[in-house]
Amino acid sequence: EVQLVESGGGLVHAGGSLRLSCAASGFIFEDYAIGWFRQAPGKEREGVSTISPSDGSTSYSESVKGRFTISSDNAKNTVYLQMDSLKPEDTAVYYCAADQIYGPNLHLLVSSFGSRGQGTQVIVSS
Repeated sequence: EVQLVESGGGLVHAGGSLRLSCAASGFIFEDYAIGWFRQAPGKEREGVSTISPSDGSTSYSESVKGRFTISSDNAKNTVYLQMDSLKPEDTAVYYCAADQIYGPNLHLLVSSFGSRGQGTQVIVSS
């Protein structure tokens, strides 16, 4: 059974940083793409970033490119999302998601991945 457990959310001032973690289990880590999407109150889900642990390839939405960095520790089956220069508009619940899928621009699909975690709240105050 695929399990994804997020951690690291919280409250931060604009311009600050947070690092989210997604601990994965129940599947072969390198066979999946893993990433993050977010959902703010009253808004549609937005794909943020993905990584393919097999080759390290990454994908980012334009709204976070240059501010967020996704990485994976394959030995720990964990994906991280380092979020810097946070803005109030980054406030949302962030979900980790995984699927057995390959290709470019996977951040456009991550909100539809087959498995996801429970989410972690990120609040950025102005």
